[in-house]
Amino acid sequence: MRRFFRYLVRVLVLIVVFMASALTAMRFAIHGRQTTIPKVVGMAPLQAERLLADRGLVLERGDRFFSADVPEGRIMSQAPLPGVLVRRGWRVRVAESMGPQRVVIPNLIGGSERAAEINIRRRGLELGSIASATIPGGPTDQIVAQSPPANATNVSAPKISVLLAVPEERNSFVMPDLVGRGEDDAVNAIVGAGLHVSTIASQPPPAGESTPATAPASPSRTVVRTTPAAGQRVYEGQGIGLEVTR
Repeated sequence: MRRFFRYLVRVLVLIVVFMASALTAMRFAIHGRQTTIPKVVGMAPLQAERLLADRGLVLERGDRFFSADVPEGRIMSQAPLPGVLVRRGWRVRVAESMGPQRVVIPNLIGGSERAAEINIRRRGLELGSIASATIPGGPTDQIVAQSPPANATNVSAPKISVLLAVPEERNSFVMPDLVGRGEDDAVNAIVGAGLHVSTIASQPPPAGESTPATAPASPSRTVVRTTPAAGQRVYEGQGIGLEVTR
C-alpha cells in the first residue's frame, strides 16, 4: 500500500512539473510575439520606419498638418502612444508636419469643381470633402461655400472642403395633349400631374366660325394651345400656359 502511495505521489509531482513547464513555455511564446511602441515623434519618417521595423512594427503614414512647432518633414503625432504593449506586426500611424502655413487659401466661390481642384493642387493643397446642395433660384454646378475661407490663417490641415450647388432633382414626364379639352378639365389634369397653370389667355374662335344663337351655352371654354406643347418634356412643379377660346 505504501508503495502504491509513493507511486501516486511521484505521478502527481510529474504532472505538476509538466503543467508548470507548459505554462512557462506559453508565457515565453506570448511575450515573444509582443513588443513596446517606441517614441517616433520628432523623427523623420524613414528614421522612424527603421526603428519600428527593428521591433517588428509597421509605419503607416497618415495626414499632413501645418505646425509652427514641429519642423517640416518630421513626425508630429503617433498612434498608439509610446510605451503601449502590442503584438508584432502592429501598424503605427503617424502624422507628418508641413511646417508653418505659408500658402494662401484661395477663393473658390463661383468656380466649378474641376477649376477648384486645379487651383488647390497648384498651391500644394488638397481637396477635402465635397458636399452638394440644391439652392432654389441660385447657380448650379458652382461652388457656393468653402472651409477654410479664402485668405484664412492658422489653418491646421492643408485641405479645403467645398459646397457645390447642383440642379434640383425633379420628376419629369411628357406633356400630355390637352388641346380640344375643356378649360376646367385641362386645369384639373395639370394640377393632378404635379404641375400648375401659370397663365390662361383667351382668343376668338377661328374666322368663319360662329356659335349659333340656338346652340346651348358651353359649360367651359376649350383649350386650343398649351405651352409647352404636347410631347415636350416637363418637370414636376413647372408652370403650364393655356390658350382657350372665348
